Amino acid sequence: MSFESKSHQLLSKIATNNKHGENSPYFDGWKAYESNPFHPTKNPQGVIQMGLAENQLCFDLIEEWIRNNPKASICTPEGVNQFRHIANFQDYHGLPEFRNAVANFMSKVRGGRVRFDPDRILMSGGATGANELIMFCLADPGDAFLVPSPYYPAFVRDLCWRTGMQLIPVQCDSSNNFKITREALEEAYEKAKSEKINVKGLIITNPSNPLGTTIEKERLKSIVNFINEKNIHLVCDEIYAGTVFTTPNFTSVSEVLQEIEHCKKDLIHIIYSLSKDMGLPGFRVGLVYSYNDEVVNCGRKMSSFGLVSSQTQHFLASMLSDNMFVENFLAESSRRLKERREFFTKGLEKVNITCLPSNAGLFFWMNLKSLLKEKTFEGEMMLWRLIINEVKLNVSPGSSFNCSEPGWYRVCFANMDDETVEIALMRIRAFVGRQKGKTVEIKRWNSNLRLSFSSRRFEENVMSPHMMSPHSPMPHSPLVRAT
Repeated sequence: MSFESKSHQLLSKIATNNKHGENSPYFDGWKAYESNPFHPTKNPQGVIQMGLAENQLCFDLIEEWIRNNPKASICTPEGVNQFRHIANFQDYHGLPEFRNAVANFMSKVRGGRVRFDPDRILMSGGATGANELIMFCLADPGDAFLVPSPYYPAFVRDLCWRTGMQLIPVQCDSSNNFKITREALEEAYEKAKSEKINVKGLIITNPSNPLGTTIEKERLKSIVNFINEKNIHLVCDEIYAGTVFTTPNFTSVSEVLQEIEHCKKDLIHIIYSLSKDMGLPGFRVGLVYSYNDEVVNCGRKMSSFGLVSSQTQHFLASMLSDNMFVENFLAESSRRLKERREFFTKGLEKVNITCLPSNAGLFFWMNLKSLLKEKTFEGEMMLWRLIINEVKLNVSPGSSFNCSEPGWYRVCFANMDDETVEIALMRIRAFVGRQKGKTVEIKRWNSNLRLSFSSRRFEENVMSPHMMSPHSPMPHSPLVRAT
């Protein structure tokens, strides 16, 4: 028996199983970036990270607020008088002022069209923890949740790995811009029932990750009616609610509930965080808002495993209670997101690359079907490896989002500065021109930038194991191991 086998015998099934979902090109792209990160002067030919949905466009507004409000921190002379109280606070209900501020912020993000009860807000360590918390409350091992595709690749890890539940894709396609239909929901539900799978609910992302689209009100009503008829739960991941930058406006499931008669509200749950709308993923603020009293009671006990630190609660309670700041931030964030997306997508249009029409999110859904040598998922992966290894851009292939069609790629655009965006755009335009046998005029913004696309035959692996970043979460995925 090998040493590795003996080692596995000493560990749990969770520690040794392969159900974490990180054996995926989605995560492999991150590792390619971590092993060779782009820097405009120190490493101008490194990989540019366009696979990470971070919102870095409004940090200056938050930094200005911090400078003007030193009392918000317990680590300043102005705020240190609150240090002992905040440092000792450990009630897993959370600071009342924090829950009140979050409830008010959630309402503002939704245009003030709905109000939220602070006593229904549960805390967790980021949206990852919030998603897992709600699954622990709603599903037993072996139970299933329907999820429209394409969907966030890490749902497999966040929702399933430790809970033992499973996801069943609801197939959506480009014929209607990947919109969820009642027919597709019924088909996935009936198929699961025929296979003796206990369907406990449906999870949707609105706005969508990876599509960057919002679900219109009538379609949301249809979805709510569907789960009411089947008597299953609906979990609405609304973590991108504040990133909507153009029409149509965002409609929350909380608004729809106010308009549907005889709705079973205790089946409805919302996931939220401040990671995307405020650009604060490092603060680890994840929230569950449930209309079910039993879920609130149980979830509050479970939240003790992943509370938001009292220092973070104290700081954010002050910031989010500043109504003038919040209103200005949300408006300016939307403006900057719109401007950034338009700059990038219009640049792609010059080489005839189109994207799915979208109105929200920190990314767009890019159509590269015209560049596929084979109109298959294998062809999609071949092109993705070329983009990673040669073009040095980490974009995420649609197959990692369980997309039903090959040739789509998610591109994140809000996690970098303007100069890096220009370089990324130049690289992909030069690459597309080369693939189509055309010469694309490139305006070089930096003399250190050297675009080179060698004709060498690239290997199947994204990188060799010795190049791995020590911070990579799962270093032994098949694409990384392949030689």
